[in-house]
Amino acid sequence: MADTTFTPNDDLTPDPTAKTAAKGHFAKAVEEAKAGAQALGKEAQERASEVRDKLAQQKDDLSAKSREKSSEAKDIAYEYAAQGKAKATEGMQKFGKLVEDNAAMIDEKLGVQYGNYARSAAATINDTASKIDEKSLEDMGEDVKTFVREKPALAVGIAAGVGFMLARLFRRR
Repeated sequence: MADTTFTPNDDLTPDPTAKTAAKGHFAKAVEEAKAGAQALGKEAQERASEVRDKLAQQKDDLSAKSREKSSEAKDIAYEYAAQGKAKATEGMQKFGKLVEDNAAMIDEKLGVQYGNYARSAAATINDTASKIDEKSLEDMGEDVKTFVREKPALAVGIAAGVGFMLARLFRRR
């Protein structure tokens, strides 16, 4: 019978071929991981590019719609301003006519001098109404800008006074 005693191997170093095989597997895994990361990076860049393109298109669409709506609002505001100008001049002309029609009664009750004041005021009101009616809205806007630049304190005072009167007018209703 043969000797069947087991002798342990004190050499714990792995087999050189196993070490090389492990290194090969690790290198292969690292390469696959790098390739996967590159593929994911490219895919992320492509998707980000698609999202950027979609956002740019949406931005352009919204800008176009905004310009369109702005133009529509400008046209409507211009129409309202023209209507307001027409009504203001009409109201001034009616008021001037009323003052002129009552000048004779003022002559009788207060004297000719005050009647002449009323006629002068009526003429001034009618003249102002005619000037406003003849001017375009653009010219009136430029006149207002010039006035505000030349006399800012007076412009603020007038705006405050008009605002106060409008507040009082609408508070009562």
